[in-house]
Amino acid sequence: MTATDTTMTAPKTAATQTAAPETAQETAAPENAVTDTVSTSARILALLLPHRRAAEPDAAGGAADPTHPGYAEQLRQIGQFVRAGEPVVFTLPGFPCKSPNPAKVLGHLPDEGERLSLAFLDRLCARVGEVHAPGARMLICSDGHVFGDLIRVPDAHIDAYADELRAMISDAGLTRLSTFDLREVYGDLPYDTKRALVDEAYAPSAERLRAEVRTDADTLRLYRGITRFLVEDTTDFAGTRSALQRECRTRAYGVIARSRAWGDLIADHHPRSVRLSIHPQRYGSAKFGIRLLDSDDIWATPWHTTVLCGADGRRRLMRRADAERLGRLVLHDGRPSHFEAARPE
Repeated sequence: MTATDTTMTAPKTAATQTAAPETAQETAAPENAVTDTVSTSARILALLLPHRRAAEPDAAGGAADPTHPGYAEQLRQIGQFVRAGEPVVFTLPGFPCKSPNPAKVLGHLPDEGERLSLAFLDRLCARVGEVHAPGARMLICSDGHVFGDLIRVPDAHIDAYADELRAMISDAGLTRLSTFDLREVYGDLPYDTKRALVDEAYAPSAERLRAEVRTDADTLRLYRGITRFLVEDTTDFAGTRSALQRECRTRAYGVIARSRAWGDLIADHHPRSVRLSIHPQRYGSAKFGIRLLDSDDIWATPWHTTVLCGADGRRRLMRRADAERLGRLVLHDGRPSHFEAARPE
């Protein structure tokens, strides 16, 4: 019998009666801790909600309410760090490489879109630190090499993009951000070998994905979105438009399979994390869709667009061809960075 058991069964003396309030307070402490965890987790989630990239209209009016039942999984993921008194770890698959379509982007290296997005993510982690003392850190899981062969971007360009991204983080002193890619998983193996290992270990079959596309609206929407991107980004196809679309539909299944595989690989290597996504997500999803910068296109990302700084100072993502018509090119460290609209005099 433990000392606690003895105290509970001993006759009530004056001493034990005096100690009773302390015992009651100790018993209540775990309940208070649970309440604090829930409250702090909700406050952290509330910082993310203004930037949510949603897959559905907010018919129920719960988008800004962190206690909405659709956010239960996010509260659980955040709560495990709050309860342990540890920094919250966010994992964000993305920042793969620039689109190969010159009508969309300024080149194959990160530019103002990535620079602004990285600064936003670091600020978001800093704000978490204002409500949760251990703070937060963001692990950017750069997935360019995962499907570089499918999106027709050379591995050398993906390496250059990833290296420049790291340099941006370091040069700007964004200490709450770090990166993770296939180099951390498989070292110096050839990239085709790395992709084959990812496929073998994690990728769902094409048959399974085709069945999902036929029966699940979200998967169908993702499939159509990726197909559209692949068609737009294929600039050297020699066949007909219909042949290109057929070929891109096949590649789209591969991109979705590798994207799923990368997500599962990340979960294996970082099993305790708050899972973010640059794709729109529905209520109840295990991932939280996050918008990095303003855009009229829900699918827009910094690596498929360029930045236009408007006359009002607002920064928006848009295709390079559109931004060129609205502003002048701005260089950063001698490289094309973004476009800036003329300000009224």
